[in-house]
Amino acid sequence: MRTGFRQSMAWLHAWSGLVVGWVLFAVFVTGTASYYKAEIAHWMQPELGARETLAPEAVAAAVERGVAYMETHAGEARAWFITPPRPDRPVTELFWRTRPGGPTGHVLLDPETGAPARVRETRGGDFLYRFHFELHMAPLWGRWVVGICALIMLVALVSGVVTHRRIFADFFTFRRGAKSAQRGWLDAHNLTGVLALPFHLMITYTGLVTLAVMYMPWGVRTAYDGNAQALFHESGQITKPRPPAGQPGTLAPIGPMVLQAIAAVPETLERVSVQNPGDANATVVAVFEEPHGLSHEHPQVAFAGTTGALLEVRQGALKPATKTFSTMVGLHEAHFAGPTLRLLFFLSGLAGCAMVATGLLLWAVARVPKPGARAGFGLRLVRGLNIATIAGLPAGIAAFFLANRLLPVDLAARAEWEVRAFFAVWTAVGLAGLLRPPERAWPEMLRTGAALYAGVAVADGVRIVAGPGPFDAVILGFDGAMLALAALLLFAARKAAARGSAAARDAKGRDTARGRNALLSGEGGLRTQP
Repeated sequence: MRTGFRQSMAWLHAWSGLVVGWVLFAVFVTGTASYYKAEIAHWMQPELGARETLAPEAVAAAVERGVAYMETHAGEARAWFITPPRPDRPVTELFWRTRPGGPTGHVLLDPETGAPARVRETRGGDFLYRFHFELHMAPLWGRWVVGICALIMLVALVSGVVTHRRIFADFFTFRRGAKSAQRGWLDAHNLTGVLALPFHLMITYTGLVTLAVMYMPWGVRTAYDGNAQALFHESGQITKPRPPAGQPGTLAPIGPMVLQAIAAVPETLERVSVQNPGDANATVVAVFEEPHGLSHEHPQVAFAGTTGALLEVRQGALKPATKTFSTMVGLHEAHFAGPTLRLLFFLSGLAGCAMVATGLLLWAVARVPKPGARAGFGLRLVRGLNIATIAGLPAGIAAFFLANRLLPVDLAARAEWEVRAFFAVWTAVGLAGLLRPPERAWPEMLRTGAALYAGVAVADGVRIVAGPGPFDAVILGFDGAMLALAALLLFAARKAAARGSAAARDAKGRDTARGRNALLSGEGGLRTQP
């Protein structure tokens, strides 16, 4: 080995971080935003407002109306999922699936009338949440891509710790006024990496664990003949699945089953699923929110769909291996966190975004060619992808929010148009980053993102003024966050413009000095007389 172990780890850290850095930045940004998924969903459907908690009888009646709608519009579906109304989302949400991987349906109902709710169509916070681990790809492919990138990130984190022998000293070192851009980005990378290092390691490892059965299916194939549902039942995560009988059956009233389940479990009812409706072996399962704590476990109560007989109650008593797994899932999703701890998770996620971004920028800055030399294709590509990702993704998210306010409420396929706006703006910024000189592209694209985020707050302000309603702290807080992001991007744009101007002055000064030296030495056709 021509170099030492630490130097080898430095090479591994730099290249492993670069290869997956752009995907990891997108995963970190959308995952960090998902800590406020419910608030994003609330902002994107302002017509819903907020209501008081419903009594169990009202919840049961809302579920009954959902079942009635399903029987009329989704009678051939293989499974129905009914999310009852709750204070922050006072509608009955219905989802159905015809077969695994087949067509699905989704609708929101007024809980009091059972009619479709008059509310704008949107993917809401669920789009960012699912993008975090599926990248808007086919679910299987997206999860594999994210899993591979997360595994490489673990390599980058460990090799980074090995590389920085002064890692804790570097945490207290940030030369803000350093003349060397490389030195400044390295300090920023060290600071954001060490500041939340335990979080980075935890969130990456637990993210892999959440999909471990998909990434490592051999145990399920061997012990359960590939039947993952049998594993989940034996480990205490779900009630026992019942295969369809192949004979027609009529569902018993769902309301009494819901009331019985609510009486048996102290947690809040999260959803009701009906498996194989219309079959003699139909099963109704009431799923409840997790009890307070780290473990991500959902108490469940199962009933025979045609008779209403109680089949099984799953509440606690997980086996040790499953308890460990559910705790890791709980750590990753942070559903247990209160407002303060959730904010800490969010800030740690932002540190992860900054760590990845500064690493990508550091790689490019460390390879800037010498004065007079032209950047190679690889460096130009990395610079363009950095602009496309670091400036383009935030701009795309802002466009997603802005489209929610600007598109007509009754537009057909409205939710898909919001997603198209997200990718259209992201693509446009990416192309500009590849085609424009970096010293111009950075401030221009960052200003574009700032303008979009400011536009989100302005558009919502116009909506509030046009149709004043009750005070909504969540919506006003969201608008404030949009303005804060706009200010942050505008500040970054000013810094990028100043650095670009300084680099241009330095280059001009070098060219002037080179020309002066050429004149003095008789170059360029100027000769002294003998």
